Amino acid sequence: MSTDTSSMVSANSRRSWRYLMGVGVLITVLGVLAVAAPFVTGVTVSILLGALLVFGALGHVVNAFTVGGLAGTLWQLALAILYAVAGISLLANPVIGLTTVTLLLIVYFAVEGLIEIAVGVQRRAEPHWFWYVASGAVSLVLAGLLWAGFPSTAAWAVGLLTGLHLLSTGLLLVYVGYVGRRGGVASGSEAMGELRSG
Repeated sequence: MSTDTSSMVSANSRRSWRYLMGVGVLITVLGVLAVAAPFVTGVTVSILLGALLVFGALGHVVNAFTVGGLAGTLWQLALAILYAVAGISLLANPVIGLTTVTLLLIVYFAVEGLIEIAVGVQRRAEPHWFWYVASGAVSLVLAGLLWAGFPSTAAWAVGLLTGLHLLSTGLLLVYVGYVGRRGGVASGSEAMGELRSG
């Protein structure tokens, strides 16, 4: 009985780390391609965002007929129109949408930087407070660089940042899968040793 259980656990663990490593390799390759062609990646992100906004508009239309009250219905319809206009605009001209997304990124990095610096200053008593401030400063510098080169930064910023994010996520999954594989091999050999001694 214990042999069957250990073999099932071992098989599940093998499937798990293989899946993680496979997905990690795929995401890493996508990240490398995205970094190599940031403009194409940025346009793709813009198109996907437009499609998501159009689907969101449809969701708000459906919700408008299920929510109770005239005010709620009008609010949902207004949101549906806003989502639809933004989504169709991105789909119709993804390059202009790329410019808008870059502006949103600049605002995001600036706000994130200010918040992280504020959190770091508030946590001065903690030993690692400086890393909050350093991270916030990097975000502010990044926001400043993107703004200084705007609108030309729109051609590469979104695609490059998306690619770097995919790359880091993929490498992390590969590493987690590798560690899981080593742990699975170790636990399998330990189980075999226990069976032999028993």
